[in-house]
Amino acid sequence: MTQLPVDCLNEIFEHLKDDKHTLYSCVLVNRLWCEVSVRIFWRDIRDYSTSNFSTLIACLPNESKKILYDNGIIISALTSKFPTFNYASFCKILSISRVYYNKIEKLLNSKKNISRQKLRNKTNIVSQEILKMLMNQVTTFNGLDIFLRLNINFILYPGAKDCLKNLTKLRCRSDISTELFYQLSQICHNIRSFTLEYRETIPNEIADLISVQRNLKCFNMKPYPISAVNTLTNVIPSLMSKLPNTLIKFKLDGRYNRLSLLFITNFSNLQELKLSFELNECLGDFEKVQYTLFPQLQILKIEKACPKYEFLINFLEINGNNLKEIYLSDIGGNYGNNSLNSAITTFCPNLRKLSTRIKYNELETLKMIFNSCKDLASIKICCGGIFLSEKEALETFVEYSQNIYELILYHLFGLVHFELLPEELESFFKNWIDRKPLKSLSLIIVKRNAYVNSFDKNHENIEIINKYIKLGVIKKFKVVSLIL
Repeated sequence: MTQLPVDCLNEIFEHLKDDKHTLYSCVLVNRLWCEVSVRIFWRDIRDYSTSNFSTLIACLPNESKKILYDNGIIISALTSKFPTFNYASFCKILSISRVYYNKIEKLLNSKKNISRQKLRNKTNIVSQEILKMLMNQVTTFNGLDIFLRLNINFILYPGAKDCLKNLTKLRCRSDISTELFYQLSQICHNIRSFTLEYRETIPNEIADLISVQRNLKCFNMKPYPISAVNTLTNVIPSLMSKLPNTLIKFKLDGRYNRLSLLFITNFSNLQELKLSFELNECLGDFEKVQYTLFPQLQILKIEKACPKYEFLINFLEINGNNLKEIYLSDIGGNYGNNSLNSAITTFCPNLRKLSTRIKYNELETLKMIFNSCKDLASIKICCGGIFLSEKEALETFVEYSQNIYELILYHLFGLVHFELLPEELESFFKNWIDRKPLKSLSLIIVKRNAYVNSFDKNHENIEIINKYIKLGVIKKFKVVSLIL
């Protein structure tokens, strides 16, 4: 039997990376297939289970195992024979927090009850030995996550500089060791994607790290989840000045900071722009961006607060023709603005995905969107209250949409529930079947509160959904709860 070369197997199995069941079956074919498949399973340490870390401990060199024994750390994996493969060498994405506390602590705590401090000390020791092994065994790390303040500098371990020098993706918090940022700036010059979770301060070493990147493509800056930061008004623009014109994706969650957004005009190669602020006033400076041409911009996302709609309309007039996706939340600061929606129909004819808000008395605007944006494949429509009813949204969708395969319905207000009657839902699907050509539909329901009676709580509606899934009319159905 002719054996496919390893390169071909790698190419084939890459397409199975999200299909774990099929990929696992490849493990059972022969040793070569097993090794190629296993490399994918072990690539991202964020996906490791507790048993994965037990296997890593079995891979530790004898000197590391002795250190564990000498510190009273007794794990069955320490006495196991060396595994079939050197699994440590397969790791390409390293998460320091996952190595340190998430899984190893659980592994140690499952053996016997020990004090919290002793558990933490033992976890530190095991984690350090695993990190030493990874730095020594891994040829190249592609991704690195650092969301912990460390009392060690793993970059000083043997082999660390070599395996990190071609790092392409970094995710970190702003309050970790400044020395670590300095060391990274000396080693890593090829980072293409940088995600920064900021807290109260942003050290200069982060700006230095950004400034030495040769080909930074994606930059994502967001506040640490539990931190209501609003003191970085002067710091963030200074940091942004270090970002190169090579950026194609820029995402900024500025919370309550009132920032000058003028720096965005420097990123002329942007393909994706995402802004998220809590207050409309924070985006007042969008006035300085409204007339800037971004010739390659394809995705525009503005979450929560929104600039004045006249600024956005001017922006769309200049950049709308190339846009493929638009996501708008608090349109015009008034839960919807017909002028802005009308501008979308005029200036954005090539849209494929749209998320917007249309009031109950602006049904004609939705019809205009469907008639003007003929390539539209996915639309997210807000329903209930001051917006369209579910019945109006479905009827307009089935009659006027052209190439759409995905419909997302959601309620802006958490206590409002879906009022769609089963007979209205049945009528919608019957009309959908009559469309030529017939396309299978993905229907997604978003509710803002998991405890509110909603679409999925109506037994008759779910029966209708299941009926049309079996008929092949519905390709995907999903109810998503967003608990605020």
